[in-house]
Amino acid sequence: MDLMNTEQILFEKISAMIEQSRRTIYVHASGATVMLFWEIGRHINSDILENKRADYGKKIVSALSTQLKEKHGSSFAVRNLRRMMQFAEQFPNFEIVSMTSTQLCWSHFIEVLPLKTQEAKIYYLSEAAEKLASVVQLREMISRKAYERREIADTQITAGSPIPFGTFKDPYLFDVLGIKDEYLEADIEEAIIREIEKFILEFGKGFAFVERQKRMIIDVEDFKLDLLMYNRNLKRLIAVEIKREQFDASFSGQMKLYLKWLNRYERKEGENEPIGVILCAGGNHREKIELLEMDKDGILVAEYWTALPPKAEFEQKIQAILSETRERLAQRKLLLSGENDN
Repeated sequence: MDLMNTEQILFEKISAMIEQSRRTIYVHASGATVMLFWEIGRHINSDILENKRADYGKKIVSALSTQLKEKHGSSFAVRNLRRMMQFAEQFPNFEIVSMTSTQLCWSHFIEVLPLKTQEAKIYYLSEAAEKLASVVQLREMISRKAYERREIADTQITAGSPIPFGTFKDPYLFDVLGIKDEYLEADIEEAIIREIEKFILEFGKGFAFVERQKRMIIDVEDFKLDLLMYNRNLKRLIAVEIKREQFDASFSGQMKLYLKWLNRYERKEGENEPIGVILCAGGNHREKIELLEMDKDGILVAEYWTALPPKAEFEQKIQAILSETRERLAQRKLLLSGENDN
């Protein structure tokens, strides 16, 4: 090995060490900043609470900001101090903040502060921490309503169902696949294969592609499953059928047949029973699904959208679906409660 190559290898090694060290320092500094801001918010909240006067709170925050900015810089402007107070108030559990602060920066936490529920905030922070998502990626997750769509899918699942909560979403947003307005089921499959990484990111955690048009011979008849996937976390095969129309009750029998065949011929030792997802182009199917109790057979139905509506319309649609599903869930619990009383 000549001298020039030796020098280059040495340079690359030391350069990599420096970059790694800088990344480590940044992570530690970022985590320390988050914890500092949480502590500041907690102390200010505690001081205001002890004095129990709203006018005192306004004055103390403004006066404190002026002093801190003068000594420590613009990070301690009134607006940011109020965010720290919100942060400490919304996340009273030190452990949650401590666990996520090592992977996330202050800007990540600012993004979730306006969200309405604590569950949604923790979900998005956990997802961002697990995926090492940037602030822009976290913002996109929130804007695409990942948590709300997961909640909608979960309302199909009842006690004793083999489908774990938090596995699927409804609806799925396939705008990332670049499907045109006029399309066939085969076009969606091709788009999924072409953009498999984007599809799996949208589909959920732990999924891997296995096969397209999985052939099954049953009583000398040929059947073909649109997509066969596997989930490493669940240790299950996932059968996926794509329909270009609204849900029809006949789809249930078809998927049951596929799951029975996969369970008998494709399931490996140590794996759990396969579960199925039927993706439909239209909505208005929720009462049929509830009556059929398909989740007990390991089948979930979800809508898919090939185009994302404008932001306001999208939020309105998701909220309407969420309200309807929550109402159905409340009615179901009420009926079960009445049955148990009898």
